[in-house]
Formats: sequence, C-alpha cells, structure tokens
Amino acid sequence: MIWVTGNAGVGKSTVCEVLKSLGELAVDADWEGYNHWVDRTSGQVVVDPPYPVPAGWLERFAWRISREEVEAFAATVRDRTVFLCGSVENEADVRDLFDLLVCLVVDSETLRRRLQTRTTNAFGKHPEELAAALGDNAAAEPTYRRLGATIIDGRLPPSEIADAILAAAAKIAQNRIKDDQGDQRTGQFRPGGTRR
Repeated sequence: MIWVTGNAGVGKSTVCEVLKSLGELAVDADWEGYNHWVDRTSGQVVVDPPYPVPAGWLERFAWRISREEVEAFAATVRDRTVFLCGSVENEADVRDLFDLLVCLVVDSETLRRRLQTRTTNAFGKHPEELAAALGDNAAAEPTYRRLGATIIDGRLPPSEIADAILAAAAKIAQNRIKDDQGDQRTGQFRPGGTRR
C-alpha cells in the first residue's frame, strides 16, 4: 500500500490518472469516496458539502480519511501493489496501514499559480483556502522527510512523477521479499514482512 500525498495543487490527482493509465491500481482518495468533510464538533460526515466551500468552512469542518474504508480496501487487494492518492488532516490515523509514503512537493509560487488557474477543482480559489495551502506548503517537505517519505518534485512532468513513484514502490517490494526470505532462512515469521 502506497500513500501518495502532498499539498493541494501538487499534482496528486493528475499522477493518479497516469498510474491508472499504466494499468496500476490507483485510487484518488479525494474523489473516490475515501476522504470526507467532517464536522469538527460533532464528528458527523457532511453528506452533501457545498462546492466550492464558503468562507469559514475550514474552521468548522475538517477533510479526513476513513480508517475503516482504507482497511476494507487493503483487505481486498492483499496481493497487489496499490496507490492511494490524497491529503487529509488525520493522516496519522492511517499512516501505519501503508508500506510507503510518497510526498509530492512544489514551491509556493508554483502552488499559488496552480490553485488559482486549475479548472478541475475549486479548492484553493477562495482566499482562506489559498492561505491555508500556502501556509502549509513550507513545512510539507521537512515534515515528510522526518517521516521517511520519498520526496518527489511535483513540477516534473506527470509521467516522470509516476515513474519515480513506481521505482520507489518496486524498491519497497524488493526489500519486503528479501525480508521474507531472510525470515524463512532463520525460521522467524513476521506476518506481512517489515512495514516501512
């Protein structure tokens, strides 16, 4: 399980489509039902959120992923490498379910330009959303480096980003095979191999 994340506007949805076009099992968590707006006070999922969201929305509502849905998805794809692409506030709640974190990063000027000009998603056009995205941008790379994530420049062509993600995933798979073979030789058993 590979988690492909990064700030709004770094290219997660675009690279998810490229991975799909290459025959990979890739899911855009933001658009395919894994991530939801949740009322910060009640914890209730917002079934029909306004689009675009109004001023003050980010203070009252949080963009979160459902651990239960990710666990259910993982149970159905045990023998495949899968890519879940998205960005959520509660990522720490599901991070342990993934074998690899990949973070796409861009500079703030690129991010501002993308958010203000993209036509596929209105998030980032409202001044509050833009300010939140830009405010989080500088911390993304150092935060994910500390978590051991693979960092990829989101300014690269989408095909090159996809290639870099696939190479990182292949390396994890090779390490897992080596770990499992080592366990067989020593008689030790670790279900699922080593999580990285």
